Amino acid sequence: MNRHHNLDFLRVTEAAALSAARFVGKGDRDGADQAACDGMRRCLNELEMCGTIVIGEGERDEAPMLFIGEQLGTGEGPRIQIAVDPLEGTNLCANGTPNAIAVLAAAIEGEGKLMHAPDCYMDKLVVGAECRGIVDITLPPRVNVRLMSKALGKDVDELIIGILDRARHEQLIREVREAGARVHLVPDGDLSVAVAALDVDSDVDALMGIGGAPEGVITAAATLCCHGEMQARLVFSTDEQRARAEKMVEGDIDRVFTTEDLASGHVMFAATGITSGDLLKGVRYRRGYALTESLIMRSQAGTIRRIETTHQEYGRR
Repeated sequence: MNRHHNLDFLRVTEAAALSAARFVGKGDRDGADQAACDGMRRCLNELEMCGTIVIGEGERDEAPMLFIGEQLGTGEGPRIQIAVDPLEGTNLCANGTPNAIAVLAAAIEGEGKLMHAPDCYMDKLVVGAECRGIVDITLPPRVNVRLMSKALGKDVDELIIGILDRARHEQLIREVREAGARVHLVPDGDLSVAVAALDVDSDVDALMGIGGAPEGVITAAATLCCHGEMQARLVFSTDEQRARAEKMVEGDIDRVFTTEDLASGHVMFAATGITSGDLLKGVRYRRGYALTESLIMRSQAGTIRRIETTHQEYGRR
């Protein structure tokens, strides 16, 4: 995945963000999602590649745009696996609340790999480089909190743990608070908070709890690029989900998945903010132009770039 691909994929997430941003705060989650998908798909099809969606909006019958297995690009160039979430946080965008982003991960076949995750839940633990090799998802949350405190050189009550605000997390939230740490409750979309946990300059020290498995693969790509650590376990709501996972995932589906199980080799991660939040500033409009803030990461080069772009042509439309 070379630097030219990085800029190409940056334009893809920017296109999705700019398209979705027109729907921020309008209460139209479906319209925002469709606009993001249209913008991302249009831009992907302009790239010189043989791209295949491995993580998308769902199966073909359920997702007319950016469905799993869809072929994108000009048909010339490298064969690339692509994991996308054109609008991570549809409710966040519709309500004008923080942390809506457009995001994708990619890997050239033979050089890197993204797991084709089943559409189920995933219990996740994401930490930055300083806590790599320190935490263990099988341990009680209070133990991991203490281990992170020591590794980061912080008092426990200085730690902030991101957790999705869901009824299923009542016990987890209680245990983290009883351990003395602070909880950053996330209304929707755990991906941006997970990536923020990888950034030493952010206020979030870790992500814990259950969220979507497909989003977990994209998170793993960012984790690999940042030399952080992600541990995960698949969580099934039905027997059908388990049976499907057994056909899709190699090995024991009840095991703890590592970062490299989910994303390995040379991968790239790109994200552009739609609404400002823990990770990125959202799309901002000025007289005659728009501003975006994005992240581009490459595991091969070990580079992490934060890029602000002025879109003058967009402003004149």
